[in-house]
Amino acid sequence: MRTIEIGEAAPGMHFLAIEWAKGEILEKYAKRQGPLPVDEVVAIVCQIAEAVHAAHAVGIVHRDLKPDNVMYDPASRQVKLLDFGIATDTDIAPEQRLTRAGFFVGTLMYVAPEALSGELVGPLADEYSLATIAYFLLTGCLPFTAKTPREMFSQLLSQPPIALNAARAGLRFSPALEEVVMRALSKEPAKRYADVLAFAAEFRRAANAPPEEDGAVGSRVASFLARFRKK
Repeated sequence: MRTIEIGEAAPGMHFLAIEWAKGEILEKYAKRQGPLPVDEVVAIVCQIAEAVHAAHAVGIVHRDLKPDNVMYDPASRQVKLLDFGIATDTDIAPEQRLTRAGFFVGTLMYVAPEALSGELVGPLADEYSLATIAYFLLTGCLPFTAKTPREMFSQLLSQPPIALNAARAGLRFSPALEEVVMRALSKEPAKRYADVLAFAAEFRRAANAPPEEDGAVGSRVASFLARFRKK
C-alpha cells in the first residue's frame, strides 16, 4: 500500500494517510471462491512476492504474511499487501530479533517454524509464509491439520507438511508445482529458495510448464521399457 502522507493534525493527534485499495480481503475471497485456479494463484503469489521483496531490499521482514493481510481485486487481479505492524528491521542487533522458544510474533497457521524455536527470523520466514498462502489458495486447506494452537505449534516444529497433492481429494497438481511449494515449506530455511522472487519465479514456471514437460521423464522410462519388452 502506498503511503500518501504522515503528519500531526493537532498536538498529539498523529495521522497516516494511505491509498484506497479496491477489492476485498484475500482470505474472504479465497474461502468463498476457492480453491482458486492455478493461473489466478500465480498472479496473486507473484505480486505478493514483489511487494515482500521490496521490503526485504530495504531490510524489512514482514513476519505476518497471510491472506488476511492482502487486499485483492478479482476484476483486475491486483494485489495490495497490508499491515507491516509487526515487521522487523534486519539491520538491528541479532539479539533483538530473536524469538524465544514458546513465544513468537505472527499468525500461527502461516508462521515459519524457525519463529517458534528461538532462531533468527529473516526474509526466508516470509518465503515460508508465502508458500503457505499459495498452498491455501490452491487447495482451500492448510499444510497441517491441527485442531488446536498447541497441536499446531507441535506439528510445525516436528512434522512435515502434508504434500500438496494429498491436501484435498479430487485435486491434483503437477509434480513440478508440488515440488516448488513443498521446497518453500521446508522446515530448514537453508533448504528453501534463495529469496521470495526465486520462489515466485519457480512457482510461475512450474504452473505454466506444458503437461508433457512434467511427465517427460516418466514417458521416456515407459518408452524404454516398452522397447525392452519387445526384445
